[in-house]
Amino acid sequence: MKVYVAGKVTGLPEDEVLRKFDRSGATLKKDGHTVMSPAVLVLNRGFGHEDYMHVCLAMIDVCDAVYMQRDWRNSKGARMEREYATEQKKLIIYEDEPTRTTEK
Repeated sequence: MKVYVAGKVTGLPEDEVLRKFDRSGATLKKDGHTVMSPAVLVLNRGFGHEDYMHVCLAMIDVCDAVYMQRDWRNSKGARMEREYATEQKKLIIYEDEPTRTTEK
């Protein structure tokens, strides 16, 4: 399954963003999934939040599911991604659920 990783990016140090998204990606890859991570966007400066969200929603379009990192509720962008993914009928996977439960 192709899985997009959603979580807090704005306001965090670049190295922390890369580390936490890499960790989530490694977990998903270990489970046999293909991962799409917006963390690569932190390497591109000079774009506004709306620009990044446009790219992130396009990433979600090509994925089957969205993996919500524990801090997703503290991120305006991740909340927008969850809402969009739900509208697009993508599978939602929650990292903070002990059994990593999902919803459609």
